[in-house]
Amino acid sequence: QVQLVESGGALVQAGDSLRLSCVASGLAFGIHFMGWFRQAPGKEREFVSVITWVGTNTTYSDSVKGRFTITRDNAKNTVYLQMNSLKPEDTAVYYCAASRRHFSDDAAMYDYWGQGTQVTVSS
Repeated sequence: QVQLVESGGALVQAGDSLRLSCVASGLAFGIHFMGWFRQAPGKEREFVSVITWVGTNTTYSDSVKGRFTITRDNAKNTVYLQMNSLKPEDTAVYYCAASRRHFSDDAAMYDYWGQGTQVTVSS
């Protein structure tokens, strides 16, 4: 019943920008920490970013810090990931996730997941 639906993934060139969106339904969005993760072929799921209930605190992985920005709009039940200066190593399926209790970089702490959106960055 809970659904997280990502969108915005595309095939782009290195240096380009993309904005991913994730719209949530069936959950109390405003009391969930919202995170972004990604998984590249042959690699394990990797933390990207997380944002608190009202968006006043954020955390980023070292690999994306300074290039990506996470934001949320609780009125729209939506979390965003603005990705700038994209690199080929950013190529992955990007997932949004919701955690009821944890502001965490650990995927196991998240309760709900979206289906993913593909981001491909060519060199």
